[in-house]
Amino acid sequence: MRLPSTQPAFPVAPRHGTRFHAVLLLAASLLMPVLAGASADTFALAPDTQIVGAVSTVTASHEQTLTDIARIQGLGYEEIVWANPGVDVWLPGDGTSVTLPKRFILPGTQRDGVVVNIAEYRLYYYFRSNGRQMVSTFPISIGRMDWSTPIGRWRVVAKQKDPTWYPPESIRKEHLEDGRGFLDKVVPPGPDNPLGKFAMRLSVPGYLIHGTNRPVGVGMQVTHGCIRMYPEDIASLFPEVPVNTPVTIMNLPYKFGWSGDDLYLEVNPPLEDDHPTRDREMTALMEQYVQATRDRPARVDWQAVEEAYRRKDGIPVRIGSGVATEQSTAAN
Repeated sequence: MRLPSTQPAFPVAPRHGTRFHAVLLLAASLLMPVLAGASADTFALAPDTQIVGAVSTVTASHEQTLTDIARIQGLGYEEIVWANPGVDVWLPGDGTSVTLPKRFILPGTQRDGVVVNIAEYRLYYYFRSNGRQMVSTFPISIGRMDWSTPIGRWRVVAKQKDPTWYPPESIRKEHLEDGRGFLDKVVPPGPDNPLGKFAMRLSVPGYLIHGTNRPVGVGMQVTHGCIRMYPEDIASLFPEVPVNTPVTIMNLPYKFGWSGDDLYLEVNPPLEDDHPTRDREMTALMEQYVQATRDRPARVDWQAVEEAYRRKDGIPVRIGSGVATEQSTAAN
């Protein structure tokens, strides 16, 4: 598969309203630079790999926004905002250190085809290259509260280059009510087509994985349910994903994963339409913990768990270690 930044998997030690986002998208899309090349991170996987990538930092330059940095670094809007609390999105400032949250706990146990975790605004594509299991991961946008992205096990049923968009009546009505003018029943390929240059239709009717003509919105909960990618990312992924590829869409804000003898937790803010409460969140978190430690007991620092839950920054943190390993060490 021809995707950039191939590297081994190795360890290294608040959400805004959609109306607000829409205003920012319109203004920022006029300023967003055109970038060449896909922003995917690609990793070779061992059978027991559960965590890939690394957290790093870059220094913002004059007039560079967090969205500029996010696109260059293969991140989406929410990801980079979560990881940089207190940093102004649109004017971070020359010389500001910006955290790049590019370490990921692989979601769930599904390791074939396309896997989408809407809670982290991220798509994973599993494939084989020269006999090795690989994964590439991309930032995405997902459906907003009233147009949710469908959870389930689907497949790619059709692919189209330079797609024509046929907006349903509900979207055309919304477009008019929002003061954006009359929307034609047929939108041909071109710069005004929100599907971008590539689209992959899913087996769930009416839903696509597609590009965009407004890339600054990638990484937000702003679509009508479709999965939206940076133009350069969909251009890279499109030729590699055959028809009938499985597409698994899940919603996992809490992910546990092992790296060697250490257990890590990644906490992403739950989606607003999940109506999160602390009790619900803790129940969901503990369900994932039980799955992660069912076959491998762990000694857990619950204060570290509480801190990760409080921060909700999407960055995996070490919260424990294998019990057997600690006992063996003590015996020595």
